[in-house]
Amino acid sequence: MDTNTVVTLMGQAIVMVAKLAGPILVATLVVGLSVSLFQAVTTVQEFTLTFLPKLVVVAAILALTGHWMITQLVDYVQQLYGTIPQLLT
Repeated sequence: MDTNTVVTLMGQAIVMVAKLAGPILVATLVVGLSVSLFQAVTTVQEFTLTFLPKLVVVAAILALTGHWMITQLVDYVQQLYGTIPQLLT
């Protein structure tokens, strides 16, 4: 296995991580920004006000996109396992 193969595999892994984590990270960013703006406007500084909406949004995103995420991950791992014989030569 040469360095080009390793760089390609690592690039594919990074893209897969970005695809799987992206929806959750974007949703929590939007909710966190919205809650922070609300707290700044109303001067309500409550920890649970920042934590609970993010928890609910993450649960909702996982419920909506969990099947897609698992399918993407399983397809990637099957493709990776399929290339093992080629990588060993």
